[in-house]
Amino acid sequence: MQSKEYLGLSEVSGPIIIVRGVSNVGYDEMVEVIDPRGDIRIGRVLEVREDLAAIQVFSGTRGLSIASTRVRFVGRPLELEVSKDMIGRIFNGLGEPIDGGPKPFSTVRMNINGSPINPTAREYPHDFIQTGISAIDGLNTLVRGQKLPIFSGSGMPHNMLARQIVRQARPGGEGAEKEEFVIVFAAMGIKHDDAEFFRRSFEETGALNNVVMFLNLADDPSIERLITPRCALTIAEYLAFYENIHVLVILTDITNYAEALREISAAREEVPSRKGYPGYMYSDLASIYERTGRIRGVKGTITQLPILTMPNDDINHPIPDLTGYITEGQLVLSRELHMKGIYPPFNVPRSLSRLMKDGIGKGRTRADHPNIQSQLYAAYSNVQSVRSLASVIGEEELSEIDKQYLEYGEAFERRFIGQGADENRSVEETLNIAWEVASILPKTELQRVSEEQIEQYYVENVVAHTR
Repeated sequence: MQSKEYLGLSEVSGPIIIVRGVSNVGYDEMVEVIDPRGDIRIGRVLEVREDLAAIQVFSGTRGLSIASTRVRFVGRPLELEVSKDMIGRIFNGLGEPIDGGPKPFSTVRMNINGSPINPTAREYPHDFIQTGISAIDGLNTLVRGQKLPIFSGSGMPHNMLARQIVRQARPGGEGAEKEEFVIVFAAMGIKHDDAEFFRRSFEETGALNNVVMFLNLADDPSIERLITPRCALTIAEYLAFYENIHVLVILTDITNYAEALREISAAREEVPSRKGYPGYMYSDLASIYERTGRIRGVKGTITQLPILTMPNDDINHPIPDLTGYITEGQLVLSRELHMKGIYPPFNVPRSLSRLMKDGIGKGRTRADHPNIQSQLYAAYSNVQSVRSLASVIGEEELSEIDKQYLEYGEAFERRFIGQGADENRSVEETLNIAWEVASILPKTELQRVSEEQIEQYYVENVVAHTR
């Protein structure tokens, strides 16, 4: 399709410009906006109605003249040049290099909006990804091809957790060490010191050599935040489905993305939905999350770990609420454990990985994994009841078995969930620690594991040095 150029704007509203008198313009078409000085700004078509086109300009509309600004419709959607040379590089939110290196050369250009995966071509996720974090690997295992969000809160250590996962994650299972694995890390609306924290940490540990990094800063145009995750997922799709690489995509912070979506919706004067967010936020988030999975006959996979901060720690807020409907579980951080100095502060009762059963067990992790995971959950659930009782009658009045459950609860939180920010545990180590903690309880209380497993893994005379 040939490009078309128009002179003059009808209206400018925030990051949105309106052009009238257009024809044969498509939704999501790429646009070049040429200001009076001749500088080119990139945008895309948001809406087409009769002879009118609404365009979002990624670098903002400041300095544009209504009379002399030229708008060129290029006849194709916004595309990203992709290649394996992008591994180990740092880009801005639009996919432009910001690490001082040259722009990777490539003859392959891909639509940043992706192509829908035929549901009949999807393969069910299986095989796990080892993060080195016991609360994930042991209790809520991440499976290749899964989308598993992390729900955090303001001031919680989700940035440290993201850094640790990037540095430690690798494919698990038999023969996994021979498989190629890459992490695509995209940060949206983060502060300069957080961006420097990620960049420096990845460079110092050498993790950057295996990472494609996209950074959209807080003072960058908010409209750019809508493009950043799509650029990240575009290179992920290329690496997974064309280069047969297993890819883990980490997106932080989805809340900043949703705020940008609300800002654009307000500029377009759309009727707001819950808490001012647009009514189409569900389908918009789905267009990001659903670009994850496995395709039958293709070796590579895309796994997604989106991170979002819940406003006011409200898990029923529209952003985590809609995310929970689309994804396959959630990992929730606990402010209570964070205040107790436990890292990573996972809220175990509220966390869930719906696909973990297909990625663990004999031949993948260890045969006892499903049973001991269930046992840890069941025992910790009982701990909550005992703690409530103790707050009423006092610990001195508890039975001996209830006191053992209190000891178990403390050991579970501090020895199993809690670990160092640089502590990389293998699945074997995680499961061994799980049995040490479970062995604080009498064998008669371990009803989710088999007698053979108790005989093999139960640790006699465990002393709970927890308080």
